[in-house]
Amino acid sequence: MRILIDADACPVVDLTVKIAKTYNLDCIILCDTSHYIEKNGATTITISKGADAVDFALVNMVKPGDIVITQDYGLAAMCLAREAVPINQDGMIYSNDNIGGLLEQREMARKVRASGGRLKGPSKRTQEQNEKFMRELMNLIDKILSQFD
Repeated sequence: MRILIDADACPVVDLTVKIAKTYNLDCIILCDTSHYIEKNGATTITISKGADAVDFALVNMVKPGDIVITQDYGLAAMCLAREAVPINQDGMIYSNDNIGGLLEQREMARKVRASGGRLKGPSKRTQEQNEKFMRELMNLIDKILSQFD
């Protein structure tokens, strides 16, 4: 099991790397050339800029049982198809049960924006969100590791 981070605009890179170190797990940060992310205890892979280039690179690397940190529903769906376990920055674990509804919400939001509508952006990140993410990620790691006992 490894942890792969879709790091472009990801607010939990540091928290994820810290948890990966605690569990002695490989942690791979993927970002495009418009970002510079180097963290002690993680490997950074920088991908050339391009539409979804980081997403496709991550999907090509992911293996069954890997954990993927992403807020991108499309990437989460592709990771589920590869038998990985995607989780978002707020601790929501994507599953085959919730991904269809999330993709539908994304499409509806795209249509609103395309017709000139505006959607409210995310609120400022809170310590409670960070704590929930850390708790859910550690629970997920423990659950996956227990399957190998």
